[in-house]
Amino acid sequence: MANKTLFKSLVGRLVPATNARNEHGAPAYALTPKQALAQYAATGCLGATFYAGAEEQLAKVLELCEKVEPEFVAKTAVYARARGFMKDMPALLLAVLAAKDVRLLALVFPRVADNGRMLRDFVQILRSGAVGRKSLGSAPKRLVREWFEARGAEAVFRASVGQEPSFADIVKMVHPKPRDPEREALYGYLVGREFDAEKLPALVRQFEAFKAGDRESVPDVPFQMLTALELGKAEWTAIARRAPWQMTRMNLNTFARHGVFEEPGLAELVARRMANPDLVRKARVFPYQLMVAYASADERVPAAVREALQDAMEVALENVPRVEGKVYVCPDVSGSMQSPVSGHRKGSTTKVRCVDVAALVAAAVLRRNPSAEVLPFEHDVVKGLKLNPRDSVMTNAQKLASVGGGGTSCSAPLRLLNERKAVGDLVLYVSDNESWVDAVAGRGTETMQEFERFRARNPRARLVCVDVQPYQTVQAAESPDVLNVGGFSDQVFEVVADFVAGRGGPDHWVGVIEAVTL
Repeated sequence: MANKTLFKSLVGRLVPATNARNEHGAPAYALTPKQALAQYAATGCLGATFYAGAEEQLAKVLELCEKVEPEFVAKTAVYARARGFMKDMPALLLAVLAAKDVRLLALVFPRVADNGRMLRDFVQILRSGAVGRKSLGSAPKRLVREWFEARGAEAVFRASVGQEPSFADIVKMVHPKPRDPEREALYGYLVGREFDAEKLPALVRQFEAFKAGDRESVPDVPFQMLTALELGKAEWTAIARRAPWQMTRMNLNTFARHGVFEEPGLAELVARRMANPDLVRKARVFPYQLMVAYASADERVPAAVREALQDAMEVALENVPRVEGKVYVCPDVSGSMQSPVSGHRKGSTTKVRCVDVAALVAAAVLRRNPSAEVLPFEHDVVKGLKLNPRDSVMTNAQKLASVGGGGTSCSAPLRLLNERKAVGDLVLYVSDNESWVDAVAGRGTETMQEFERFRARNPRARLVCVDVQPYQTVQAAESPDVLNVGGFSDQVFEVVADFVAGRGGPDHWVGVIEAVTL
């Protein structure tokens, strides 16, 4: 019989020593500045999380930006926007570059400030003084002017939704030069100067006529421009007929409330739009946004439309990898996972919790890997939950998100697998990594101790920890067999798939960002 004490000590020597404490004061591993910045960029929305306030997060991001080279800041901004689909964080990183390296700012600005919202966020952050300056400066002003010049007059008008700052404020700041009478009239219209109404873009003239009472046709403008107006069923129906994909997803209940789906063929039209694979990919939708739309749709939304949301989910999750061998997926359902995934923000806190994202990832992996075993955990593994891999992702995610609520013990699933002497190839965690129930004295975290025991039986096994909250510590030390990745877009699955397939080495996630071409 093997000497268990000796075996335990040998395993302990293989485990890296902890070098940090997490938010609970329990042993953990500190992320490097690049790893931490990447995590904030993929998960941080500058809102208050379970353990950290918004101002604290902002300070940490700015501190991390000082610890890495400006080129990595630029690449992280591009990754966070183009592949993580973030909003506030990429704009903040642009503002950091405006204060550190305007050459790099110019290289990435068009790729990050790709719509009016991103442009306004950049200007707002820069003028706030958060990055050390309160004015745009000559180089940022030039880039903003080029942003206007690169778009047609009607595109500028459509992008002019929003305040603080408004497009009127931005035009007054940067003074874009009108290249023709139409653009001159548009700028005058936006800032409230005198302008020749006959020279305005046709879309602006149509919008003004609609506001004045000409309701023969609804102008093709952003939804937000119309909601303040008195609209009847005919106008709402016209809006629904040509609404973009994202606007449709966000307003299904609004359409139902105004009787849109009573019109013959409208339910079928909207269902086809929502399930269209090309439109789903183009919309860059977070899978959890589809889950929320599905859960929020009231009984007046036709069944065909609700089913189309499930079809859209299958498209949004097409990057979920199929893994050769046995997979264990471990969603954290502890109390801290009940917090909003993008943080508390006054007036705009998302209803989606961290546990919803963890449940969605687990359900998606199960759908693509029917032999996978799901081990939800809090202070221990939650027993008795039965999931059918043939059920929809939506159904299984809702089941998983309904359990749990205790303390956090990240080692619990691995400990259970070791007690079973289980065989496996991939253990996938989705957590905020704030483990404390299993905090014990020793060289490494209990999670790493248990993974080393698991790997002793399964030498080719890999451990992936998906982090859904922006903290600077993890429970598993990065190595060729361990990946820590942050975020909740479908791009996380792509990174995980590459890692599991052996494409990439240690620090794989940072390597993905380093590979961004400027």
